[in-house]
Amino acid sequence: MTLKTNSLSFRLIAGAAIWSLFCLVIGGFVLSSVFRNAVEHSFDDQLTFDLDGLIAAAESDAPDHVTLEDRFADPRFERPFSGWYWQIVAEKPESPESQPVISRSLWDQGINPQNLSVDGNVMWGYASGPEGQRLRVLLRQIELPSHLPDDTDTTQVFQFLVAGSLSETDADIGRFNRTLLWAFVAFSGGLLFALVIQVQVGLQPLRRVSEALARIREGRARKLEGQFPAEIAPLAGELNSLIAHSAEVVGRARAHVANLAHFLKTPLTVLANEAAASPGPLAETVLRQVTTMRRQVDHYLARARAAGALDVLGSRTEVAPVVNDLSRVLKRMHPEKPLSIAVNIGPGLVFRGEREDLEEMSGNLIDNACKWAHAHIAVEAGPLDAGRFFLRVGDDGPGLTTGERARAMERGERFDETVPGTGLGLAIVRDIAKLYGGSITLAQSPLGGLEVCLELPRGR
Repeated sequence: MTLKTNSLSFRLIAGAAIWSLFCLVIGGFVLSSVFRNAVEHSFDDQLTFDLDGLIAAAESDAPDHVTLEDRFADPRFERPFSGWYWQIVAEKPESPESQPVISRSLWDQGINPQNLSVDGNVMWGYASGPEGQRLRVLLRQIELPSHLPDDTDTTQVFQFLVAGSLSETDADIGRFNRTLLWAFVAFSGGLLFALVIQVQVGLQPLRRVSEALARIREGRARKLEGQFPAEIAPLAGELNSLIAHSAEVVGRARAHVANLAHFLKTPLTVLANEAAASPGPLAETVLRQVTTMRRQVDHYLARARAAGALDVLGSRTEVAPVVNDLSRVLKRMHPEKPLSIAVNIGPGLVFRGEREDLEEMSGNLIDNACKWAHAHIAVEAGPLDAGRFFLRVGDDGPGLTTGERARAMERGERFDETVPGTGLGLAIVRDIAKLYGGSITLAQSPLGGLEVCLELPRGR
């Protein structure tokens, strides 16, 4: 699937993707922060539990010394450099040789906490361990009574310190963040895929409208057909109403054109008949002007009718039936000649336009060929590239020279007044073809006479 940057699909997918990814990133940071806080709080709770156990097991047997009962036996504090340590230091030792009491895991090292912060009666901080470990430190000052050898009692303040390595905590947080990252990548991919599917499915009715309009333009349908969602149904209804109104307007225009042609041709016929019945210079002048008026009326009425037909959507006409019917009719209209009209048109060839216009163009071409041909006429049609088709009509008549062909296309000039007709057939064909974006060319026919090649839009 290819998305254009100015399409609705791209805008919907890009907007939803950006907002969704933004929310996922924010959610990822929130989840990571919540997990980090939960792990750190759990770690701090463990340190608090260990400190409480250490304080409960401690007894002062001398002013500067503390012993622990067996109930604080924890293997984590017994393994050297395990990452879990405790330390007890007298705040004001009475002897310079007084040494802090430390866990076996510290071996012969000590812990110097830094960046301490007070939280109630305890202090939290960080320190470096024996092997460069980053330690979380919990410290509390406790006053313990001690019994002197002279049977007197005294008290001493001791700092109880418990520390644990943050390496396991950092490893847990790192594993969680990596899992979270891969989970969000997979979830983002699935979400983007779902967005693409949702947008494609959601915009499918608009594509159906576009396809229906294409069928109407190609002449395969006369209106939008099918069921549309509630949001699209009013649009489809308005388009169908517009198409129906256009067809009605064009129908009325064609009726007016036909009426105009009738009202114009009847007086012209009367004038021609009266002039023919009264010979003289005036009658000849009237006949010439009437003939000119007839030609102009036929010319411009044909153009007006063809231009109106272009406004009607859904025009589609099969070529073979129209040409075959015209060939039979026109052959009967010239019984004075032993005409043979060979029609070669494959089935399925369709003109994207009105039947009346195809009849007008092909009828003029075949009629001209019948007028000038001696005996043989060839009519051929077939598809071309770029959605077009050709219609060629050739005869074995006298033909036209190169200069005569150019004048015939430019002015619709008549070259033989003895042949009946207005001389505007080719000009009318040219004008109607141009209205459809087509073209007409004149050449010498393989039969020896004139060949007219017409190119028109092809329907499906």
